[in-house]
Amino acid sequence: MTQRRTFLAGLLASALPAPSWADVGAPRWLACARDRDGAFALYGIAADGADTFRLPLPARGHAGAAHPHRAEAVIFARRPGSYALVLDCASGAALRQLSPPDGMQFNGHGAFTEDGRTLYTVEQRAADSVGFLGLWDADYRRLGQIETGGIGPHEMLRLPGDGLVVANGGIATAPDDRTKLNVPEMAPNLSYIDGDSITETVALPPDLHFNSIRHLAHGAGVTAFAMQWEGDDRPQVPLLGLHRRGEAPLLVGAPAAEQARMQGYAASCAYSGGEFAVTSPRGNRLHRFAPDGRFLGATERSDVCGLAPCDGGFLTTDGRGGILSVQDGVARALGLRDRAWDNHVVTL
Repeated sequence: MTQRRTFLAGLLASALPAPSWADVGAPRWLACARDRDGAFALYGIAADGADTFRLPLPARGHAGAAHPHRAEAVIFARRPGSYALVLDCASGAALRQLSPPDGMQFNGHGAFTEDGRTLYTVEQRAADSVGFLGLWDADYRRLGQIETGGIGPHEMLRLPGDGLVVANGGIATAPDDRTKLNVPEMAPNLSYIDGDSITETVALPPDLHFNSIRHLAHGAGVTAFAMQWEGDDRPQVPLLGLHRRGEAPLLVGAPAAEQARMQGYAASCAYSGGEFAVTSPRGNRLHRFAPDGRFLGATERSDVCGLAPCDGGFLTTDGRGGILSVQDGVARALGLRDRAWDNHVVTL
């Protein structure tokens, strides 16, 4: 009888649908943070800024990928990373921990295909920082890898139709830490991947080769890329690129005095309501741009970094625990938490 009950219970469980995002309070976003006691965790954030769940992490998280249908998320360690944690956000359980193949490192970002059957993880070969995308099936088994066409890849995006775009930062790093090895020769690029082939590569002008391409957003047929300057002091270097496939990139910035406040560092990038935005925790700034490159305005916020689209504008998070919405450049507080939000916000 006991065996029969066990069998029937297992059969019933397998017949039930997997928990969805509605089962965990319908979070709108996911974000990593460091709590006041120094512990690291992943949080679900509702549309009004409230917490919907908290799941502990084994070490500092960076960004993540939310499964498009199941209440699961893959959270990546800060680069160079040795773990990616698959979390069941309905039960609070860690389903499994992914590790890169020998000689490879996770670089903090990844994405699912629209149907959720494949996970792409951004990776680099530890020995020389050559970039790859790791491929994993829906059960998180390794399928293989494809090259990204550059050195030190960081963020990737899934584009409409399941094409991919990758920000190859251009910086080779030491295998055991973040020491930069090739700054004088760095050559960042943007690569588009369709299927398993690189179909377009976009490089920067030679005088801007110190601009590491880091983070991405897409909207209105435009890929936006945020950059971080690695060269000598140059306060008005452009930190946002806008690219339409088949064309040259448009590199844009704010008026000179405002651009200088960014201190050569753009972090998160997002698109919402016909606008692109980038944040700078060093400059305590959020800058907004039209898809044609026109500067739309600046919003000041201390240590602002996390950025995602929300109704009527952008959601931001910062290292002081703030959650704000920014509409037409005006910031409105949604909450203040006793934690330091990490770099990014993942939209569900």
